[in-house]
Amino acid sequence: MGDDRLAGRFLDLSGIGVQDLRESVASPAIGAAALDFLAAHEPDLRACASALGLPPEDLIAARDALHPDGRNDAF
Repeated sequence: MGDDRLAGRFLDLSGIGVQDLRESVASPAIGAAALDFLAAHEPDLRACASALGLPPEDLIAARDALHPDGRNDAF
């Protein structure tokens, strides 16, 4: 969430408030929602992966692990 533009879009699209995000940042549901958000726009996914020093595939694998039933409906 270091990118204000992305953070604002995530908050707008997810409907979660800043305080709620702060209180539940370690929640698997929030992690899944953030990874779903990134996966929906490849340039953002690649930028995040680069900032973390990870291949984008690792972020997709993490998202998939948070959705063991194959559903990606965090939003």
